[in-house]
Amino acid sequence: MPVISFANAKGGAGKTTAALLLSTELARQGFRVAIIDCDPQYWISQWAELSGPVPNLEVISEVSLASLQCHLREMKGRVDYFVIDLAGAKDALVTTAIGLSDHVMIPVQGSAMDAKGAAQILDLLALMKEKAGLDIAHSVVLTRVASMVTTKALLAIKGLLAARGVNVLDTPIGERSAFRELFETGGTLQTLDASRVSNLGKAKENASAFAQEVMRLMPAQVICSPRLRIFPFGRIAA
Repeated sequence: MPVISFANAKGGAGKTTAALLLSTELARQGFRVAIIDCDPQYWISQWAELSGPVPNLEVISEVSLASLQCHLREMKGRVDYFVIDLAGAKDALVTTAIGLSDHVMIPVQGSAMDAKGAAQILDLLALMKEKAGLDIAHSVVLTRVASMVTTKALLAIKGLLAARGVNVLDTPIGERSAFRELFETGGTLQTLDASRVSNLGKAKENASAFAQEVMRLMPAQVICSPRLRIFPFGRIAA
């Protein structure tokens, strides 16, 4: 039952898109997934309301500092993966969620502001290790990477982060219309209309490769649930 959180102290770094892509891809593969929406913008909760029931996927909204651990404890018997979408901040809820995570994903676009937001999360992780003895695994995922960005440029970004000892996923999340469409119409990449969304096949490949790489980083192999489940959507108050 891995807990994966998405954190960057700056908003707009692509956290929500990355969290949704991972969650829907894991659910498509048959894993039971709970998304805990801690972002005060509630983008994933709004997506859930648009989408209606999606097999193997549940969204928990309006989470408080007091209720977070309760959700993790009470749902652990019926969930294979928890995915936590955090606010673009460095507050008590973000700190608590990170402390409860098995792996922290830090989405970063190619901008100085994103890098500073990511650095704040890296500093927080270092502080938690030093003061509390919590050595929490973490990785950077590059987001909204345009097709014009060259492999050489990506390697340069990875090199800078690697110099700090930070793992960078080999799979960046591209800037794709299909990913934006999910938040406008709801549903998943599998339910989008290929005749209306450009390069949908490439978007599916991107999401699948991203999820596979994240799964390989988990501390233990998760066995796929034997039974398909459809969870009711709606905002579950803390």
